[in-house]
Amino acid sequence: MDNESIVYGCIKHLPFGDKVQRQASYVRNRRVIRQLPQADEWPFLCREMFSVPGDDLMGGTFQTQVIHFGMSYQAVEYEWEHWLHKFESLLKQMYWVSAVVHLETELAGHHTFVWDCAEVCHEPGDEPLRVRCEWAREGAIA
Repeated sequence: MDNESIVYGCIKHLPFGDKVQRQASYVRNRRVIRQLPQADEWPFLCREMFSVPGDDLMGGTFQTQVIHFGMSYQAVEYEWEHWLHKFESLLKQMYWVSAVVHLETELAGHHTFVWDCAEVCHEPGDEPLRVRCEWAREGAIA
């Protein structure tokens, strides 16, 4: 059987400002996700792997907009830097307060990547992104 990698996580946005500003940030994030390609070049980062809630309580958003995503890959860890570059390009276009990506691999263990914005909220633009990685390996040393 081929090596499978699972990638999943979420992008959280707690909007600030008046009702019009909050609504505009929700709409912007939704539009950025919808503009992702339906079929992408390897390693895939495509629209189908994302789920964006509605803008109100009944649609899945009380205060924080939580955009979640997930996908199964064949050994994506070998192209991980390329995947991260695509993901960070996406983040640069969005409003968010934090983002988390979990990478589960059969050979390299589990990795968690966390992005936190330097200010109250990241706004679309080219500011540098800060990421930290946590690694966990299951099993005993032989």
